[in-house]
Amino acid sequence: MSGTPLLELRGIDKSFGPVQVLRDVALSAHAGEVTALVGDNGAGKSTLVKCISGIYPTDSGEFLFDGQPVTVNSPRDAADLGIEIVYQDLALCDNLDIVQNMFLGREKRNGIVLDEPTMEQLAAETLAGLSVRTVKSLRQHVASLSGGQRQTVAIAKAVLWNSRVVILDEPTAALGVAQTAQVLELVRRLADSGLAVILISHNMNDVFAVSDRIAALYLGQMVAQVRTTEITHAQVVELITAGRSGNLGLSADPAAPAGGVGAAPADSHTPGAVR
Repeated sequence: MSGTPLLELRGIDKSFGPVQVLRDVALSAHAGEVTALVGDNGAGKSTLVKCISGIYPTDSGEFLFDGQPVTVNSPRDAADLGIEIVYQDLALCDNLDIVQNMFLGREKRNGIVLDEPTMEQLAAETLAGLSVRTVKSLRQHVASLSGGQRQTVAIAKAVLWNSRVVILDEPTAALGVAQTAQVLELVRRLADSGLAVILISHNMNDVFAVSDRIAALYLGQMVAQVRTTEITHAQVVELITAGRSGNLGLSADPAAPAGGVGAAPADSHTPGAVR
């Protein structure tokens, strides 16, 4: 794996009126790895993802892709770079089948008619490439699928378009044990195929099962980004709830440097309605 992150953010600030939601946030995601983005409700995870996707403009900071500075002003800019996001609500249409959902808004055409054979072939190849075997027919309506199958279709839809970075927002939140295991296997396969995966999750078992690195947000600050093998469950919980754990995170002494990647002095976070 190259030492250069595929996606790197530096010094990201974002405010909504008087409330500063993100402060000097740094985040990196490497090709071939799963980076788990963790934080309590209100830590700023959703806002950070929306800045990455171009939904929200950042107030300041740098956005690098493959080591080169880029500007992301819209979701189209992010998609053109190869950044795809699977939100928690999945954005699938129950009344359409799997192929129609995977190509929704990006349909292939043969003249003025839809090129159904090509779309079906590409959908099948994408699912096969992800080793997905739980779907009986590509022409099943999404309404007939289980929660795990829906999540699989949403992820396959995201990687269909030559994606390089895939961001997954709580992909196992509403799933049972067996379906969670299937989705986590799929997440791991995405990274093993060379993609950079950012996994947002509150489930520490999922995080430690599948991630290579863990990035912890606390009140809008990135207090640590470390390899999963170098941190414990208890330390992650402390970072999420208190912003520090031992020598990681915000320093107890405001004059001392903070531990972790993208951390800031302890007196610098602004309480408020962080998203």
